Amino acid sequence: MRTDLDHLPDLQQRELARVTQTLLAEFEAAIAGGTQPFRKQGRVLKIALFGSYARNDWVDEPENGYQSDYDLLIIVSHEKLTEIADYWYVAEDKILRDPKVGRSVNIIVHTMQEVNEALSKGQYFFTDIVRDGVLLYELPNHPLANPAAPTAKDAYELAQEHLESKAKDLTLWLEDAGSHIARADVGDQHRKRAAFLLHQAVETAYACFLLVRTLYFPRSHNIKFLRSLAEQGEPRLIAAWPREQRADRRRFELLKRAYVEARYSTSYEISAEDLQALAAEAAALRDIVETVSRERLDELRRQAGL
Repeated sequence: MRTDLDHLPDLQQRELARVTQTLLAEFEAAIAGGTQPFRKQGRVLKIALFGSYARNDWVDEPENGYQSDYDLLIIVSHEKLTEIADYWYVAEDKILRDPKVGRSVNIIVHTMQEVNEALSKGQYFFTDIVRDGVLLYELPNHPLANPAAPTAKDAYELAQEHLESKAKDLTLWLEDAGSHIARADVGDQHRKRAAFLLHQAVETAYACFLLVRTLYFPRSHNIKFLRSLAEQGEPRLIAAWPREQRADRRRFELLKRAYVEARYSTSYEISAEDLQALAAEAAALRDIVETVSRERLDELRRQAGL
């Protein structure tokens, strides 16, 4: 993996340096005072930039609702240190509120063992990071495994299983959401439930796409992050979510918040009209995901000679 950011403008280089500094500082604060060995000996082993800013195909058009995020893989020394809520939430919040960081930052956190096992199995998501990524921070003497390649037959069979499973789940989420949308005028509990179910449908759609395409799905319920990851791999997915108008962006933000707030917040509100629009967009996403996923299966089938 390369280590230079010379392909990026100075502004983005400064932002990434600041983000890296914040992540490391807040991680140290999070483990400070811990008596358990995994905390006392806790280390960040690597921070790697991946995605559009690593590949140099990023977009910066915030006025039109299109702005690439920074996507970062953080590798840590122990499985328990991958818990976002326990060790990374404060860092994420500080970065989000930092006026000197002008775009969203998404992180995924794994152990070295998890990453190296994925590389040894040829998991496309991680082999792509090794191929295209940029190391922002590295602790010496913690090498990554050499990427392998899965057999075409194995990749096809895994992708087929993921598509069949996730497609069924997605259909159920949309059907359940539709039943609550039909009763949206009865009370806000139906509207909140519908919003949560639509969130789950969208999360499942992106899980389906990413698993079929890369054999990997991050431990995240952040559908904005999942959308960003998926759209980098397949631009046709962009069409599911209009974002030129503020109303479009507001609706998607309502859906993003629904995973927590629609279940636990008394102040979360969403209208029947917003739900109907979101349901249509979720259905459009499902259709695109099914199309591109079946194309991927056909490609893998040909490669496997099946």
